[in-house]
Amino acid sequence: MKIKSQRDFFAGLMFTIVGIAFAWGATTYSVGTGARMGPGYFPLMLGIVMALIGLGIVFSGLVFETTDGEKVGKWAWKQLAYILGANLAFGVLLGGLPSFGVPAMGMIIAIYALTIISSLAGEHFKLRDVLILATILAAGSYVAFIWALKLQIQVWPTFISG
Repeated sequence: MKIKSQRDFFAGLMFTIVGIAFAWGATTYSVGTGARMGPGYFPLMLGIVMALIGLGIVFSGLVFETTDGEKVGKWAWKQLAYILGANLAFGVLLGGLPSFGVPAMGMIIAIYALTIISSLAGEHFKLRDVLILATILAAGSYVAFIWALKLQIQVWPTFISG
């Protein structure tokens, strides 16, 4: 069978593989039933739905003809590195690395770092716009997680908050 849209085929394949892995990982938790859901129920259902959507996309990549076959382009390594680095920096800044002596810097600084680093992956970078976005995200996260949900997340570094 000929692949008629490489982009759709490989994107669907990726969704299917991630969905199956997610569903498989969820089976290590107690799944429960629809009426009495366990901690693994939602990830299992999410993985199954993701895999089914992926199979649908794979099917469309095999069946529906496109003009140029929608070839898969080269990998965007720079953007991939910035996005992964931003997530890594967020995790390290939020929780710290006690084994390396890196203290937790808190949610606000972690959000600013995440926003600034990930925005470097784009084609256009304006520091003013990025700082405005980071401020909105930090304020929204504070309202949602600290004020509304009352989660116990360190907001500021200990040298500021005491």
